[in-house]
Amino acid sequence: MVSFGAAPALIVYEWALKGMGKLGWMAAFIYCVGAALRLARFNTNIDVVDKRYFQGLPSPAAAALVAGLVWVVIDNGIAGPDVRWYACALTIFAGVSMVSNVLFYSGKEINLRRSVPFIVIIAFVLGFLLVSSYPPGVLFGLFLCYAVSGYVLGFWGWLKGRKRSSVVAEPEKSDL
Repeated sequence: MVSFGAAPALIVYEWALKGMGKLGWMAAFIYCVGAALRLARFNTNIDVVDKRYFQGLPSPAAAALVAGLVWVVIDNGIAGPDVRWYACALTIFAGVSMVSNVLFYSGKEINLRRSVPFIVIIAFVLGFLLVSSYPPGVLFGLFLCYAVSGYVLGFWGWLKGRKRSSVVAEPEKSDL
């Protein structure tokens, strides 16, 4: 709870949200409470949910998202108060996403114990090279994509379900 909940909330609050008054305090509080509720739900739903997906954004990913923003902005020489509205929005987004019912891919079904194709090894090496080229930006981009992926897949599923239900036409009424 401290590593993925209180620490990122405190860091982003001290770095950018402090000057926003109560709104900044509320954003950090929403994040911290979201992490606590996410942990509680994870511990109680351990046998109930589909293992392929996390219900809500995992707290390590949310912490990496918030800390990644701080890292990228500091690395580019921008002060926290200059991006406080972005930091506030991202902090609230991460906190709410942790307690949402949106499904995020877990990757638990990947089995690396069997033989791994050579192309996968090459992809890992290229991934490490990409991350080492600019770690703050690449890692923040990856976690941002992961945080948005649950919403994109949820919208995609909703859209497919909506199209499927509109294909089924009502039977025509006869004039008899």
